[in-house]
Amino acid sequence: MASLKLGLHLGYWGALPPGNSHIEMAQEAERLGFDSVWTAESWGNDVFTPLAWIGAHTEKLRLGTAVAQLSARTPTACAMATLALDHLSEGRMILGLGVSGPQVVEGWYGQPYAKPVTRTREYIEIIRKVLAREAPVTSDGEFYPLPFTGEGAWGMGKPLKPITHPRRADVPIFIGAEGPKNVTQTAEIADGWLPLYYSPYRQEVYADQIKDAKDGFEICPTVVANINDNLEEALYPVKAMLGFYIGGMGSAKRNFHKELMSRMGFPDEAQEVQDLFMKGQRDRAIAAVPDQFADEISLCGPKDRIKEKLKDWENSPVTSLLINGEMGLIRDMAELVL
Repeated sequence: MASLKLGLHLGYWGALPPGNSHIEMAQEAERLGFDSVWTAESWGNDVFTPLAWIGAHTEKLRLGTAVAQLSARTPTACAMATLALDHLSEGRMILGLGVSGPQVVEGWYGQPYAKPVTRTREYIEIIRKVLAREAPVTSDGEFYPLPFTGEGAWGMGKPLKPITHPRRADVPIFIGAEGPKNVTQTAEIADGWLPLYYSPYRQEVYADQIKDAKDGFEICPTVVANINDNLEEALYPVKAMLGFYIGGMGSAKRNFHKELMSRMGFPDEAQEVQDLFMKGQRDRAIAAVPDQFADEISLCGPKDRIKEKLKDWENSPVTSLLINGEMGLIRDMAELVL
């Protein structure tokens, strides 16, 4: 039976910054024995700035991006941010990457959402070259050619090495991946995987994709935890989250979260959730999320029930549970897991 670690997932900001609450939560998580803390970005705050702020107020927690969106910055710019934060934190950085979706990539970043799996590989290859600092960085890839020689180029581009010597050439790189091809590639080229939904009761869904992962490969799903003696009430936030992601985080043509729920055994239910959500019937969409699915990917209910469910997670390939919640929940989860 594996020993699970805990990560604190602080997510991205809402309409306003969180003030000092994220600092206080990270410091308490560190005191309790959490392994890592994670920040996110969507189309509001960036992912690196809050993480650096948290890193300045902690000493031991590993600092992860979950996730830095590929289209938000070039691979060399991403490597520069990683290099800097790894130095400032004295080697605590984890670079979590993800392609996001076509709505954000094309609507917010103004870039085509083409060949995301190929683009991810090319992006990571360049970052690893920067961090290795063995030679000036070049790439003949389709998406990030270095030096650039395409239309509009002055023809003066010069291969460069980072001025600053990286602290580590092997900063861990994790990928937020959902599709089968992307998960397979993640197990091949990355140091860890950040699943959006994972069920320890359906390990066969991903078994083939991760079977060739190297030793030490980490699997760190974000898991909603909600301690409540009333299971129906405990599951409601999970169902509300699923209703939004499966119903609205994507288009009717392509929604990666809906496709994942289908692959996990609930295709008809996923379609119903999306149909209701897109008709504006959000309450019905949330109600249509199967309790079974919501329960399998979360830790909800009375403490004793969660304690029993944790055994199933310990008997899965998962290495860390990334938890989001208030101070009381952080303390409760530390008591149950650590």
